[in-house]
Amino acid sequence: MSAVSKSADEIVYGLRREYLEKISAEGNRIDGRKFDETRQAVVNINFVPRAEGSAEVRLGDTRVLVGVKVEQGEPFQDTPNSGILTTNAEMLPMASPTFESGPPSEDAIELARVVDRGIRESKMIALDKLVIKEAEKVWVVFIDMHILDYDGNLIDACSLGAVAALLNAKVPASKIGAEDYPLPINHVPITITFAKIGSIMVADPNLEEEEVASARLSVATNENGDVVAMQKGLSGSITQQELFSAVDTSIKLGKDIRKRVLGR
Repeated sequence: MSAVSKSADEIVYGLRREYLEKISAEGNRIDGRKFDETRQAVVNINFVPRAEGSAEVRLGDTRVLVGVKVEQGEPFQDTPNSGILTTNAEMLPMASPTFESGPPSEDAIELARVVDRGIRESKMIALDKLVIKEAEKVWVVFIDMHILDYDGNLIDACSLGAVAALLNAKVPASKIGAEDYPLPINHVPITITFAKIGSIMVADPNLEEEEVASARLSVATNENGDVVAMQKGLSGSITQQELFSAVDTSIKLGKDIRKRVLGR
């Protein structure tokens, strides 16, 4: 990129950030939502027939596909009485001109880790019930997330897709001579992500808001209103008051999404 075009891009970015900070300070968002309002989420389950569980999620114009595969494997030596959870994210180049093919990027690795943490730390899956033979064989739950269209907030879209897919997944016990059974579920975590624009925290940032944010905060809560995981992103700071407000909003929005989107 030439120095001229780079300078032009920086000017455009600066103007966009200045505009979004201005309207946020006035109490508005670029798409007309309230600060604590998420975009409409649509979840289609069993989207991939051959997977043990799957879900397509549309969050505004962001679209992701999550598949769950359950296979036999050896347990970790330090957890012989526990099944295994592994999470992977693939950012397809067709979803955004900023995504590149090849090994997982830092963004893809972070996305997978944040989604994994919300599910793992909430104890969503009863991993102790996925033991086939103690210390020898267990069920391994693979969560694969594919980004199809990117318009901001992949963390919430992928988290919701992973939870929806797991809720409808089955353990293929028929492969070992038993009956298939639903994946054992303890809790239903919901993650809500906030972006800080100027001095304002907004829930479920779209791409334009995400690009100018100084800080990002993702909060996962369970159906009891407990905070089970949290992730701070970007270099900006978040005050204690903003943190507590984000937690309260996450609990409220999580309760609504469980009921309205997941029917829980």
